Amino acid sequence: MLEVTGLTVDYLTHAGRVRAVDDVSFAVQPGEFTGIVGESGCGKSTLLFAVAQLLSPPAAVTAGSVTFRGQNLVTMGARQLNAIRWQNLSVVMQSAMNALNPVMSVGAQFADALHAHGMSSRKAVASRSAEVLRLVGIDAVHLRSYPHQLSGGMRQRAMIAMALLFTPDLIIMDEPTSALDVVAQRSLMTQIKELQREFGFAVIFVTHDMSLVSHYSDRLLVMYAGQVAESGPTRRIFASPLHPYSRGLLDAFPGIRGEKVPLKGIPGAPPDLSVIPNGCRFQPRCPARMTECETTPPALVDRDGSQVRCLLYTPVVPQEPAPAKEAAQ
Repeated sequence: MLEVTGLTVDYLTHAGRVRAVDDVSFAVQPGEFTGIVGESGCGKSTLLFAVAQLLSPPAAVTAGSVTFRGQNLVTMGARQLNAIRWQNLSVVMQSAMNALNPVMSVGAQFADALHAHGMSSRKAVASRSAEVLRLVGIDAVHLRSYPHQLSGGMRQRAMIAMALLFTPDLIIMDEPTSALDVVAQRSLMTQIKELQREFGFAVIFVTHDMSLVSHYSDRLLVMYAGQVAESGPTRRIFASPLHPYSRGLLDAFPGIRGEKVPLKGIPGAPPDLSVIPNGCRFQPRCPARMTECETTPPALVDRDGSQVRCLLYTPVVPQEPAPAKEAAQ
């Protein structure tokens, strides 16, 4: 349903070109839940905005394609994109308080989206708005509420209800649980999964919390410094992560089963994307780094049903020395 190929996003700043997303490719099947994880600043949100074509200057897609239902979104104009958004593809932003209009009621914002896609009957608008709000467990009376009158969890649910107005094929979610406590996070994730099973839409879910996607996603992309470090089935990555960065992320949150083990952080910080280091981008922080990692950028290779970008799985082939010149007679 969605195929992202070689997608590259640059921020064109006065100080120079900053590559926030570097040659990223992945696919999403109908009804699939795809998680994208990584530290802050690794390019997750920029990737999502590029997929949904919501980037604004100085960010721009400089290479690659985003093919949704056979159409390349990158080459579409604003009018074509507006016809697809909400109808076939919708977005749930990170902070509902900032994404929702503070001076409009929830119902008025739902009506705006419905009117924009041709639903003119006031009765039909009211009926559909109440229906989707009830789907996420909120009483229809809150259609008259303003965003500041709702709790954080209710605001996020209202955003999800708005995304479901036309039952799209794909919903993109940018850290929708980041402002919620752990109980509200669990409740919201369970609700999202139940709605997905009921309506069959696909989800791309971005978070920096590995534990959130462990039970809900089908496939996982682990991003680092604008690139895909590892991708594959979620359960396989959690059971046997291949990339040292994936292992570091998994070691950084506590498990609820097994023996107690000390939590381990990843030393250092992600690189400045305006000054990308030579070789592997993770090597300054990697516990398994080799000499070759400092000079040889690893390629993304297939390994055991997953893809991984690491020289541990693509050993450097030593170059044969050039033949010596024959000695002068």
